[in-house]
Amino acid sequence: MSASDDDEKNRLSARATRYARVGMHVGGAAARVAGTRLFGGSGTGDAAALAGALGRLKGPLVKVAQLMATIPDLLPADYAAELQKLQSQAPPMGWVFVKRRMASELGPDWQARFQSFEKDAAAAASLGQVHRAVSLDGQALACKLQYPDMASVVEADLAQLRLLFAVHRRMDGVIDTSQAAEEIAERVREELDYVREAGHARLYKRVLADEPLVRVPEVFDGLSTRRLITLGWLDGSKLLDHRQDDLESRNRLATAMFKAWWLPFSRYGVIHGDPHLGNYTVFDEGGRAGGINLLDYGCIRIFPPGFVGGVVDLYYGLRTGDRNRVVHAYETWGFKALNPALIDTLNIWARFIYGPLLEDRVRSIADGVSPAEYGRREAMRVRSELKKHGALTVPREFVFMDRAAIGLGGVFLHLRAELNFYRLFNAAIEGFDSADVAQRQGSAMQGAGLA
Repeated sequence: MSASDDDEKNRLSARATRYARVGMHVGGAAARVAGTRLFGGSGTGDAAALAGALGRLKGPLVKVAQLMATIPDLLPADYAAELQKLQSQAPPMGWVFVKRRMASELGPDWQARFQSFEKDAAAAASLGQVHRAVSLDGQALACKLQYPDMASVVEADLAQLRLLFAVHRRMDGVIDTSQAAEEIAERVREELDYVREAGHARLYKRVLADEPLVRVPEVFDGLSTRRLITLGWLDGSKLLDHRQDDLESRNRLATAMFKAWWLPFSRYGVIHGDPHLGNYTVFDEGGRAGGINLLDYGCIRIFPPGFVGGVVDLYYGLRTGDRNRVVHAYETWGFKALNPALIDTLNIWARFIYGPLLEDRVRSIADGVSPAEYGRREAMRVRSELKKHGALTVPREFVFMDRAAIGLGGVFLHLRAELNFYRLFNAAIEGFDSADVAQRQGSAMQGAGLA
């Protein structure tokens, strides 16, 4: 039997094993969830059991579970709390395996294309691992190599994600998460395509070229494939290492985060949909925190310009009390069958998200709230009102917009930032026009090789 036959046999075996393990752990936990809810139990023990099962599985399902936990009210509070504790780190591939994977991507002489390539992974995550390297002309590199057969692993995990969402809908039908599940699945599948990710990195390089507080790595196309992406290495320290810095430094980092998120969205209709703290590091400038390095571009969401217009319409509608403009914004986002009670319920969440942007003063993003609890109280109020007035289907395009806003707020809380969010936001949307967004988006995407 040839080496390729062995590899295929191993892939098929691994795929079958993954389906079995995921189905056993998650399916069993989901059944216990259903039973507990049916007979009136609290579900706390089952939440811990599900988190434990996912933790043992590793892989993309852990990433999806963490993502679900960061969207308020997508899951019951006890499950969200347990899932947020998960670590998406997977056991790194050994050097023998790495050499085989690199040869499959760049050819048998792949090592001759680098001045050096570190054997041990600098970071290992759910879909791949990163190795430090140096190019032939001496540039520091970050090579992210995808684990083998991840497409099959992702499909196995997404099948169980659909089961989890189905159980959630049956046990608590107040919020229909079917479109949310579709959106999450599509974004996770996109993360497997490193050619797309390279395009996203080039897009952000163009979009943030004039923003000194945010650094975007260079893409090395000649050392990248669909399952290997090579970027310039950006030195930096962990964001959370700066929680005890002086207020000026913390505010500078928070401003950098705000601009890294809002400027691409308001001007180009694109957001970084994964606000995980591991996706940012802090670069040093003159012995102080100078700004942030934006490291990962797998989870990028590009929106129609009209969706961005809905965000701006909702802001002005809330600010001026223009209910018609508020309703138009919700309809633009894809909310259906709106009635006065449902609009009032949506406004609970909207006023929470937009609250810091509506006050022309220096303030924290929220007082007396931990990053883990950010948005939970308001989500509970929304749930309570929906129980009175009817179910709500969450439009798919709303999912990552909402998640990124919550993740960004969590970063501000970690940093204990005190900023005038009103002025930052109004500077970002000054002169907003959907036609301009469409023109800029098309030009930037074409330049990044995404059109």
